[in-house]
Amino acid sequence: MQENDKPVLIYSTFPSTETAEAVGRELVERRLAACINIVPGMTSIYRWEGAIARDSEVVMVIKTRQTLSSAVVDATRTRHPYANPALIVLPIVDGAADYLSWLMSETEAPVGDPSDSED
Repeated sequence: MQENDKPVLIYSTFPSTETAEAVGRELVERRLAACINIVPGMTSIYRWEGAIARDSEVVMVIKTRQTLSSAVVDATRTRHPYANPALIVLPIVDGAADYLSWLMSETEAPVGDPSDSED
């Protein structure tokens, strides 16, 4: 782990719980995220292509580490159905030490993982 690496949250929205679950499961399986929270039942009102739009969405909060945030954003964008998805990285200022330690350990590459090598 890099000395300046810190836990972060990545906020995103999806059109459905099923779509968010598919993306979230992949992120956790690939160890890009320690945990995904999906919150259904959100209403979004926004301006898109010159008009005011209103849609039902779900929020997805991705718990990961700063050094993985670009990879998480890229992986999420690749699977996301929106042309311009909300993908916002938020710092975690403080929290329960045991939980933050768990978050960091769950996003470390497993020992012997080829992606962990430094070429």
